[in-house]
Formats: sequence, C-alpha cells, structure tokens
Amino acid sequence: MPTLPPLRYLAGADVIAAMPAPSERLALAELTLRGLAGGAEMPPKIGVHPRPDGAFGHAMPAYLPGDDPSGTEDLVGMKWVLGYPTNTALGLPGIHGTLLLSDALTGVPVAVMDAGPITAQRTAAISGVAIRAWAPRVEGRAPRAAIIGAGVQGSSHLEMLAHVLPGVSLRVFDRDPGRAAALAAGAGTTPGIAEASAAPGARDAVEGADVVITAASFVPPPQRQVMTRDWLDPETLVIPVDYATYCAAAVARDAALFVVDHREQFLANRDAGLFDGYPEPAAMMGELLATTAGADRPTGRIVATHLGTGLADVVFGSAILATATAHGLGMVLPR
Repeated sequence: MPTLPPLRYLAGADVIAAMPAPSERLALAELTLRGLAGGAEMPPKIGVHPRPDGAFGHAMPAYLPGDDPSGTEDLVGMKWVLGYPTNTALGLPGIHGTLLLSDALTGVPVAVMDAGPITAQRTAAISGVAIRAWAPRVEGRAPRAAIIGAGVQGSSHLEMLAHVLPGVSLRVFDRDPGRAAALAAGAGTTPGIAEASAAPGARDAVEGADVVITAASFVPPPQRQVMTRDWLDPETLVIPVDYATYCAAAVARDAALFVVDHREQFLANRDAGLFDGYPEPAAMMGELLATTAGADRPTGRIVATHLGTGLADVVFGSAILATATAHGLGMVLPR
C-alpha cells in the first residue's frame, strides 16, 4: 500500500509563525481574486444555525486548479467557521474557524489548522489589493484612511494599510471608546502609519478619508446602513468587510464602480436579506484585475465589497502549510 503523506496540525501560534509577509499576502490575495473570476470552484456558503440567538456554522469548500495540467499545483480544502454572538458574555471568542486541506490528486487530508489568523490576514490582504488598485491618487499631502470597528478585523488591517498606503494618517471609531483608543495606539506604533487617533463618532472618522474600511461587529447595531453618501468625499474608496452593517445601499448604487469578490456569494447573501437595496455588482474584483480596465481608476467613488471566501483560506493555508512543513512547525498526527 502506498505511503500516505503526513497529516500536520497547526495551532494558532504555528499559523502566525508561518504567515507570509505583507507583499506575499497581497500576491496570494490577488491569486485568489483572479481564481474566483477564472477556473476556481466555490459554492456560496452553506450553513446551519445552532440554538444560541444569532449563531451560525458555515461550510466553505473551495477548489483552485493550477497551471500544470497534471494537477500537481491544484489546491482543495474547506473552512468550517462558527459564529456565536453569545460567547462574549462567556468570555470566549465569538468566531471559531478550522481549515482542512487535502491532497488535490488523491483527496487524502494533509493539514488541519486554526483558521482564525488566516481569516484576519486574508481579509486584510483582499482589502490591500483593492486599495492598491482603486484608492484615489493624492498629491501634496499624506493619504487619509478610516477604520470603523476596532476588533480583530480592524487590527489585522493596520499592517496592510501601512504597506499599501505608506505615510497614511488614520482615524478609528468603535462603539467601545476604549477599543478605539487601543487600536489607535497600536496603529501609532505601526511602521508606515504616520499618525492615528480615535474619533468620537463614525462620521467623524470618515470625514475627509480617501479610504474607508468598515469592519464593525456583526452583532446588530441599533441601525444598519447608516453611512450615507453625505458622509463621504466624491473620490473615496469604501471597503465594507462587515457586509451592509455600515455602508448604505445608496452609496453602492451611486458609485462610479461597485465590485465584489465573488458575484454568486454576494447575490446569495442579497437574496437572504443581508444587502437590502444593493445593486448588481459591475464586476468581480478579479475580472478587472485580469484586464487593462483594472489599471484605470474611474473618476468618482468606488465601493469594493468582499464577503470572505473559502478559496482565500485555502490559498493562504496552502502557503502557510508549505512554510510550516519546511520549518518543522506544528504536529504530525497519527493516521
């Protein structure tokens, strides 16, 4: 009987230790986006809804064929992610994710890893690709950015913002002023971020920003879609990673360009009521990145919505597994 490949387990610390540098993360994110617009296979998230209010469990399988027709470069895997808003009262994280990678030619499992650090960094990297492609060009001053939401996603965007917008001036808002102040303090010590401050309100944070990233908690706020057109400058790039928690549908409807990471997933979520009033996307990000049109920023406001895809987790996880294997990180499990 043929010898099976090792099955490696990577805890969160192993995943962090093997995480690629920002420039490679950007390359992996662009590979993901181009794959979503090309030959990748990825159904919209399917899920279950456990008993606690607002809880969910999503299965996110994905397959990316490689360039080699033999299949040796193919990637296949699945992320299993669960969200429990009630965990906050228990002192537990609200989101838990596990990534399973398999050998694409045989289906043999090759890795199980904590998907939490991957989720944070692949999300920020997708935002980084959007910023690199569609942030407004500014002259004579530092670029300005805003982050709404000072949780894990807000924190994960700091290093990427510093990488793609060096010298950026950042303002942060969170419904918890202490969290906003802590994130601003962390941003102030991040190389590449020139200055950072906590804003007293979401609109204060957004005012005058070239790039706005909304990463608020999915726990329903008193109102949704509160960030309207009058909050934003005419050329602002808006990157909602919190679905439609903050960004109003009219902002997307009136944008010069409205793009998403994956059309089918966006439309499935819109049908489920999570993007009430939102228009059809003009394109997927990867479709534009694969053409010369992606290099020509249209005049006007741009909205680049990304919902998080299982393909991004598989692409990042595969790169992390290669590094972890080369450095002996993690634990090889018995079969």
